Amino acid sequence: MLAMSQSNSRRTFLRSTAAIAAGVTIIPRQVLGRGFIAPSDQLTKGIIGLGGMGRGHIGLGGTRVVALCDVDQTHLAAAAKMVGSGVKTMVDYHELIAMPEVDIVHIATPPHWHGIMSIEAAKAGKDIWCEKPMTRTIGEGKRVVEAVKQYGRMFRLNTWFRFQDEFYGMKTTVKPIKKLVESGMLGWPLTVTVSKHTGFDWKFYWVGKTGLEAQPVPQTLDYDRWLGPAPYKPYNAHRVHGTFRGYWDYDGGGLGDMGQHYLDPIQYFLGKDHTSPVKVEVDADQQHPDACGTFRKIIFTYADGCKIILDGEAKDESVAYIEGPEGKLFAGFKSTIPNLKEKLALLPDPVPQVTDFLESVKYRTPFALNESNGHRSCTIINLGKIALQLGRTLNFDPEAQVFIGDDEANKMINPPMRAPYGI
Repeated sequence: MLAMSQSNSRRTFLRSTAAIAAGVTIIPRQVLGRGFIAPSDQLTKGIIGLGGMGRGHIGLGGTRVVALCDVDQTHLAAAAKMVGSGVKTMVDYHELIAMPEVDIVHIATPPHWHGIMSIEAAKAGKDIWCEKPMTRTIGEGKRVVEAVKQYGRMFRLNTWFRFQDEFYGMKTTVKPIKKLVESGMLGWPLTVTVSKHTGFDWKFYWVGKTGLEAQPVPQTLDYDRWLGPAPYKPYNAHRVHGTFRGYWDYDGGGLGDMGQHYLDPIQYFLGKDHTSPVKVEVDADQQHPDACGTFRKIIFTYADGCKIILDGEAKDESVAYIEGPEGKLFAGFKSTIPNLKEKLALLPDPVPQVTDFLESVKYRTPFALNESNGHRSCTIINLGKIALQLGRTLNFDPEAQVFIGDDEANKMINPPMRAPYGI
């Protein structure tokens, strides 16, 4: 969040300016034009996708839910009951995005819809709250970044560990880890290992099933709309709702489900929000073309020699979370550096971040985890997914965001989308 003095002074200035312009009266949003939100206004939102995540965010403080959308009538009815009378419900998300009374579009669908819906919401002048992973492909992520910038929208990706809450097995927020890395006490380059022994669970139960038999589509589900841009495959209950995570067409197994929670803070504390790894290596069994599998190890290397190791096998129980030439940091924020906490207390805090999305929307200040840095941390996941599916080492140009000398991998940056759905 903005430092208290900065936040208060900016708020006071904006409110004073608005008061002068309006003759000490808040000007209604509709008078000032589409997209203006007075600081005193209550923000409205529409939610697309009403499974566990969508329904779980209905009560987000500071917003009023005015519209709900889902292709499953059962989910839609359950969410409408939670909101109460007056909320509009629909199956076609285009209707929700077009509603002038919606300020924020919350996208809580499976990931294969995230990019398309984010881009269309931006074009419609809406601000966007999107669940993780940000996009299913690298190409979609690039297009979201372009659209949010072009249409001047605010974007929040819904993973928060870079700025709040205890960071899994580290038993601390990310802030002291960021301070430690920036201090240089560990040396450089650094290797970060994401393993159950450093406090992270890859949730390998998110694997797909092979040889799925076709089943009748429930009358309450519009399966064609659920598939959307994904290739058509006969309905089976294991493809949809919670277990969709086990299929490449919609997500990416445990890597897709938890990867951005785990890896976005690493991008942040390594200072890599502007770039991507230049190489990805995989050690895994051959992946099925439809059903996601597991991995033993995925290694990402940056141009400066820093590495991120995703350790699925987890044989080394004594592995450090961060290791550098001058020291190590282990799970539970234990370190080889003596008196570490006392030393960190003497160092300045990281640059303040805007961590209240409603403040971001009202004052048009980019959120801490936005479309730009969110795309970069999601790219790590998508690099790993492509390397897993192809079963080989890949070299990547982080500036052009293309693979070097690998046409097959480059085709997976922008895979075809099923008509009439797509960007």
